[in-house]
Amino acid sequence: MPTRTVRIPTADGRADAFAAFPGHGERHPGVLMYADGFGIRPVLREMARELAGHGYYVLVPNLFYRHGPAPVIELPGHIGEEARPAVMARLMPLIEAHTAERALRDADAYLRFLTTRPEVAPGPVAVTGYCIGGLLAMRTAAAHPGRVAAVAAFHGPVGAGGPDGLRRLLSGLTAEVHLGHAETDMTPEALGELNRALDAAGVDHTSEIYPGTVHGFTMSDTDAFDPAGLRRHWDRLLPLLARTLTGG
Repeated sequence: MPTRTVRIPTADGRADAFAAFPGHGERHPGVLMYADGFGIRPVLREMARELAGHGYYVLVPNLFYRHGPAPVIELPGHIGEEARPAVMARLMPLIEAHTAERALRDADAYLRFLTTRPEVAPGPVAVTGYCIGGLLAMRTAAAHPGRVAAVAAFHGPVGAGGPDGLRRLLSGLTAEVHLGHAETDMTPEALGELNRALDAAGVDHTSEIYPGTVHGFTMSDTDAFDPAGLRRHWDRLLPLLARTLTGG
């Protein structure tokens, strides 16, 4: 499985990113993968390689490249509850500085880079993301309706802007959507409200709570990791990409 670190020209500099893709000399559909707030690290590289193994060119940008190459801060091998407060104290200023305007400028650059790679097939791409990356994935898809055919967000704060912000976000979406929520992030009542908003916006979607999960359940280097939740994530993500990018 070929992998490499690439540099993406942006309006504010050059973003480093991790890329993984099949090594058969063919062109494959592109997937932009947004990391969670902890950023590019071994678990994200492994997830990108796993997805690439199903026939996709996967690009994982360093969201915080303005502050340095990944890893922007030193991370423990396992981000347990004891380490988490200190790690988050260092990360929160970076997350707060990553405004919606800044994120959308970056998304333009990421998609331009992804769709012009010689290894990437012509046609639409998909965007997926985790935690804050899930929100960025949704914003990217909404801002590029002609280029993004599918978007998936896992334990992401997609309703963080309140009802008005959610309506604005959904109004631009033409991509097929899957939202996988942690049980601790979303009540059944809130899920119902979110799904009614998706219906009202005419968004083709699945949106569900993954049973028994807590925030961050896909990440095997955290205490939140849930193997069944990660399997369910792949069971939802892979068919979505096959339907929208390969016609499978």
